[in-house]
Amino acid sequence: MTKTAAIIGGGVIGGGWAARFLLNGWNVRVFDPDPEAERKIGEVLANARRSLPGLGNVALPAEGRLSYHATIEEAVAGAIWIQESVPERLELKQKVYGTLQAHVAADAVIGSSTSGYKPSQLQDGFSNAAQIVVAHPFNPVYLMPLVELVTTEANPAGVSDSAKAIITEIGMYPLHLKKEIDAHVADRFLEAVWREALWLVKDGIATTEEIDNAIRYGFGIRWAQMGLFETYRVAGGEAGMKHFMAQFGPALKWPWTKLMDVPEFTDELVDLIAGQSDDQSGQHSIRELERIRDDNLVGMMRALGANDWGAGALQNAHDVGREGDAGLVRSLDDLEDLSQPVLTQSRIVPLDWTDYNGHMTESRYLDAFAQSTDRLMMIIGCDAEYIASGGSYFTAETHIRHIDEVHAGDPIQVRTRVIMGQGKKMHLWHEMYSGERLLATGEHMLLHVDLATRRSAPPAPHIEANLVKLAEAHAALPAPEGLGRAIGAPR
Repeated sequence: MTKTAAIIGGGVIGGGWAARFLLNGWNVRVFDPDPEAERKIGEVLANARRSLPGLGNVALPAEGRLSYHATIEEAVAGAIWIQESVPERLELKQKVYGTLQAHVAADAVIGSSTSGYKPSQLQDGFSNAAQIVVAHPFNPVYLMPLVELVTTEANPAGVSDSAKAIITEIGMYPLHLKKEIDAHVADRFLEAVWREALWLVKDGIATTEEIDNAIRYGFGIRWAQMGLFETYRVAGGEAGMKHFMAQFGPALKWPWTKLMDVPEFTDELVDLIAGQSDDQSGQHSIRELERIRDDNLVGMMRALGANDWGAGALQNAHDVGREGDAGLVRSLDDLEDLSQPVLTQSRIVPLDWTDYNGHMTESRYLDAFAQSTDRLMMIIGCDAEYIASGGSYFTAETHIRHIDEVHAGDPIQVRTRVIMGQGKKMHLWHEMYSGERLLATGEHMLLHVDLATRRSAPPAPHIEANLVKLAEAHAALPAPEGLGRAIGAPR
């Protein structure tokens, strides 16, 4: 059964929440009195549809249904998650909660996107305070995984558990703060950096662009993959964090910072910063900057995923959780019909898989087929544990036929047949489709190898038995067109 989320307030953050839920298969119901809300959310969705599917390695579920409603009462009908993203005015938020109190289901979670208010302020005076939590995301919500989940003693464990489960289900990370504080955690860091940056600009030490360069060429890259404390632990060398703190701790007493003092927001200072910002990136529209940002975020998180680290590890875990919905399996026992080619990949072509011609570059066809081979190996039992024990398959020969082009954002599936699986050899045939359209075929011959000697050797009996079982089942299928064909032979 498709789940439903209600979005109250459809600005940049509310639109991002709508996209995150919708692209993860939820129905989304929106209330926003702004007559431009549908257009604005549509533009956010266009960016999300372009970038989010390429972040992972498993196809997203079918989109949910998006609808717009004239009242909050209509919007929350049937919703199990309500996300309030109205402007940061407490009286406005409490007005919304007053309406929600009368119309929200008793088992629904009400999350607020507030970056500054504490949950106790939002809960104050409402009989359904137990349902109200802070669920503070980061822009763009459809890509950035962090959600600061802040609860109070008014929230029972069941509400917290439900909130964490739903946040995790849509591919995000719930950082659960059980003790409330103004501005939560992450924004307190951002505010500290922002205050210092304002002084650096005002005092003529650095321009807005130079400050941004200091972050993106320096510590920002380290923070993106390792955070603050782990970065400093590494900086301490072999002696670790204690050495770092002993070496740099005294610097905390030096007058380096003006963090407790804020420059006056005069028209002169605002004009100075706005002018420098326009010079820095004014040649791009906001929508262009959003797409550049999204491309960079996807690229960084995919790179982290290759090392199963940080936000990339979170995405990998989310992919594994969605494999069943995409039709992918991890063992022979999970295959419903051994006689049919095995689905070994179901995904969207990510942005970084395309070339200067605008379609998927030829090396990525090999990459996709290699991933499908890895999946087939996992299914027959040649998984990470088996490989760690000393056995694996090495590719000896590959033949790829490029039949049709495919572009970023297009869905692709790979289905795999085992042509031969006896002894040391594994002969595979991959076919890549986009819908009913055949894009490419890949023929691969692999040899089982003893990793200690780096020479071919028989696989473990259970590996060979599983491979033979698939080969015998697939033998009843018609021979694939192009099997064994040499390069340049007519099709």
